[in-house]
Amino acid sequence: MKLLTAACLAALLWLTGCANAPNPTPGSPEATASSTTSAATRPSAPRSPMTLTLGGANPLQPIAAAEAYSRPVAQLAAPSDIWERIRSGFAMPDLDTDLVHDREQWYTARPDYLNRMTERSRKYLFYIVEELERRGMPTELALLPFIESAFNPQAVSSAKAAGMWQFMPATGTTFDLKQNVFRDDRRDVLASTRAALDYLQKLYNMFGDWQLALAAYNWGEGSVGRAIARNQKQGLGTRYVDLSMPNETRYYVPKLQAVKNIVANPELFRAELALIPNHPYFETVDIPGDIDVALAAKLAEVPLDDFKALNPSVHRPVILAAGTPQILLPWDNATIFKRNLETYHERLATWTAWTAPSTMSVASAAQRVGMSEYDLRNVNNIPPRMLIKAGSALIVPRLGALDNDVGSRVADAGQLALAPEIITRRTVVKAGRKDTVLSIAQRYKLTVSQVADWNDTKTSAAFKVGQSVIVYLPYQPRTPSLASHSGSSSNTKSAPSRATVSNTSSRPTRQAARSAAAPTRNTPTAAPSRRKH
Repeated sequence: MKLLTAACLAALLWLTGCANAPNPTPGSPEATASSTTSAATRPSAPRSPMTLTLGGANPLQPIAAAEAYSRPVAQLAAPSDIWERIRSGFAMPDLDTDLVHDREQWYTARPDYLNRMTERSRKYLFYIVEELERRGMPTELALLPFIESAFNPQAVSSAKAAGMWQFMPATGTTFDLKQNVFRDDRRDVLASTRAALDYLQKLYNMFGDWQLALAAYNWGEGSVGRAIARNQKQGLGTRYVDLSMPNETRYYVPKLQAVKNIVANPELFRAELALIPNHPYFETVDIPGDIDVALAAKLAEVPLDDFKALNPSVHRPVILAAGTPQILLPWDNATIFKRNLETYHERLATWTAWTAPSTMSVASAAQRVGMSEYDLRNVNNIPPRMLIKAGSALIVPRLGALDNDVGSRVADAGQLALAPEIITRRTVVKAGRKDTVLSIAQRYKLTVSQVADWNDTKTSAAFKVGQSVIVYLPYQPRTPSLASHSGSSSNTKSAPSRATVSNTSSRPTRQAARSAAAPTRNTPTAAPSRRKH
């Protein structure tokens, strides 16, 4: 009887120890140490009726009574909301500075702004936290889009950083975020989150400090590295708070720390966080082929704005399956979409892509694809006085010969290249001594055949001194100034000193199309920014 009692007590202690043993966080030093040392340090017990095995795992081992009372009890229930789950994964060292307190006051003084941000985040937070936990990264990083974009995936900065995680075009390309005429993966929920966490992991591995990694995410790793090197050379500290940096970066980590403090203890700051369940908000759904954005939202029975909030990378009216084979839908609506798609037997896409075979005007392209010039400009965002360069991909109606899904080459790499439309005006110049068709052509950067054609002469002809020579020169039409109400036209400057502008109307020339094919920047260069990602 005593033996039976002792055996039962040992089994109870042993099972209690197994239940109380906390699970180390994936990727933590405890998890790594446990996996590598447990087999070597634990004494192996002989298999007996008291040694249990779960699912083919190693035998469970008994523990001492004192050990059973000292170990914490593992939590069996999952966190009820996403905020609780985020709090449980905080792992970064706290920053306690005046700038942090300043930002705490700033956020708490704007409860409406805080509510809008947290409400907007409900679509994305669960997925981001899942990815962070899977990688073993601190869950504070789930709050970073509050600082970057206020959780707006359509946000674009003045320096052209885009998306929830605010990637610059070049850095986005480095992390395989496609940017073409049909989509911008810097805005894509899944792709941009993957790229952002890849980048943050790289920066942490580079600097070994999360605050420095965050500074580098905002300022660039090169800038942070140089700032550290300067301080080392001067014998100064190399922590985040020790470095000399731009104000934007100096406030960057304090902003994140302030939001972390509010999330950690909202009652202390009299803040209300939107209730966000600890449950996936969206599900990925495969699409069978190209499909109109409006139709996809309709089949899912989701408002168009909500659909675009989950699929913000698509910036044309059609989703090309070769480049975007999946869409995101609210959890419950994914099933609705699949059911409605099965019973829908009409055309899924009314738009497709067309590649311009040569450099042409918008009017000519519109005529080829059966659209009005206005509609072609509008759907492809083509500004006035621009030519479409050869090889450009445009969204056009899916009609006639264009009734196929778009291939992967165009879907992944299609670009719209534009060139300024060159407008010429009939100009009369006076020939000088020894002027010929060739010398006039060279002077005004024209071809010999053009000058000969315009003046009804041979390409080898010579002009008399003072003879009037007709040329068509490019000019930039001026927009009338708001201050000028006289109605008189301003003088147009001619390139050469001897040229005079004729009163006859201008006409397009063959030179316009040929000149437009030359590489041209059609947008002004953006002002430099400190943001490097």
